Amino acid sequence: MSTSRENILGRVRAALAPLKERAAHPVFDDKTATIPSLPTGNTTAFFKERLQLANGRAFDDAATLAAWLKSEGHLHGYCDPLLWPGLKSVFADGFKVETSFDRKRVDDYQFGITRARGAIAETGSIVLQDATTSSRLGALAPWVHIAVVSKENIFPDIAAALAGLGEDPNNIWCTGPSKTADVEGILIQGVHGPGVQIALLEA
Repeated sequence: MSTSRENILGRVRAALAPLKERAAHPVFDDKTATIPSLPTGNTTAFFKERLQLANGRAFDDAATLAAWLKSEGHLHGYCDPLLWPGLKSVFADGFKVETSFDRKRVDDYQFGITRARGAIAETGSIVLQDATTSSRLGALAPWVHIAVVSKENIFPDIAAALAGLGEDPNNIWCTGPSKTADVEGILIQGVHGPGVQIALLEA
């Protein structure tokens, strides 16, 4: 082996070797970061507040949701077939709602309605799981995603959510609409997921 090659490999090995002494963890003042106090009573109200801060929306009833969708011109969508019987009556006038998501017509759907496994009040996040989400594409591809969230499945904080979400290996936490920013710092919503994230709350 040439001397030059051995020198190069030696430097690589030295760079990859564990440090003899680890740098100490930084010391922060206790007031460097503050976390808002978590709800002790109305977890649902706290979740709605945090979701709004994340640029999401919450609706307490399907009729108000349908009226908002119509006002925005979102009339064609997908709905989980298990949820559709309970929502059908409010989507009768002017809407076209399908209960099977056709991957070949992915751009036809302006909104998607799926079941959420739960939500996290602390962060305003909606949690989707394979076991409860009828169509992953129906939840992620349309511009508007409506997650039906049971109020009893709203966890107060992340720790409670981790303890209570069960064994499903695939959890998707959606905190507001999909967002990304390029190197110039221009924020764009709806690039790799919904541009509008809605929670439809049910008792």
